[in-house]
Amino acid sequence: MTMFLYILSLVIGLVVLVWSADKFVDGASAIAKHYGMPPLLIGMVIIGFGTSAPELVVSALASYQGNAGIALGNAYGSNITNIALILGVTSILMPISVHSQVLRKELPILTLVTLLSIGLIYDFSLSRFDAIILLVVFSLLMAWTIWQGMKNSKDAFAKEMETELKEVKNIPVKKSYLYLALGLVLLIISSRILVYGAVGIATALGVSDIIIGLTVVAVGTSLPEFASSIIAARKGEPDIALGNVLGSNLFNTLAVVGLAGVIHPLSFEKEIIYRDVSVMLLLTISLFIFGYGFKGKGRINRIEGSILLTSYIGYVGYLIFTTI
Repeated sequence: MTMFLYILSLVIGLVVLVWSADKFVDGASAIAKHYGMPPLLIGMVIIGFGTSAPELVVSALASYQGNAGIALGNAYGSNITNIALILGVTSILMPISVHSQVLRKELPILTLVTLLSIGLIYDFSLSRFDAIILLVVFSLLMAWTIWQGMKNSKDAFAKEMETELKEVKNIPVKKSYLYLALGLVLLIISSRILVYGAVGIATALGVSDIIIGLTVVAVGTSLPEFASSIIAARKGEPDIALGNVLGSNLFNTLAVVGLAGVIHPLSFEKEIIYRDVSVMLLLTISLFIFGYGFKGKGRINRIEGSILLTSYIGYVGYLIFTTI
């Protein structure tokens, strides 16, 4: 009966978490649009933060409760899920073009940020000072990206943000504030329920909470990115999925882990670095290989997508096998 309660809490928490994040984004975006906020800022700050709100709130709450495994497993597991599962499935549905700008700017930045995070946690702990470094780097990158976008308002990235703005729902202002408040409250409540269920399942099964964080929780909090990527592929715009994944991974590595570390310094098992963060780094580097292409095609094709998906299945299978 107790296990059933934990599973029910996990499922209800995930469902409400995803729904509340969607309402939060709808409300915040509509309010920003109503008051004339530039499309670039709405796309990057409101929608970008909103789609990563599940990871942010879950890791923050887990850190506050002292569950380092859930806090870090959720962030790093989401990154692995984003690349291996989401990009894998999306590119199988429709090959993803990798533009030169992504290879010159976004991917190198994400790789450097990943290496920075490895350097900071290589002593198997994340102090508040380490976390502050991550948050400062994130703030500087956000400011630089916004400045670049404002300066080059006609580039592809700005046009993508214009497209995002057109998809913002026209909601009355009062209703927008209601969505914003309701979404925020339910995000916090559902995160608390989800963490309760995840920790309970881990305890009942006698496995580390990092395993639950890397798998079930990570997949659940990545559902908004998964849904938007599949929709983009069905609309014939799979390239948007790559941008979503790179942005989400950057946010998770810097902001989610940084906030969790500021709330409560984290100590963790060495497997997080030698196994999970290493897999995350290898998957990031694989995007360079696929992006440049073995024949100069510059895209993630269906075969490469299958490799990513198989890697994810193998990784999760290894986690399960080693905990039985």
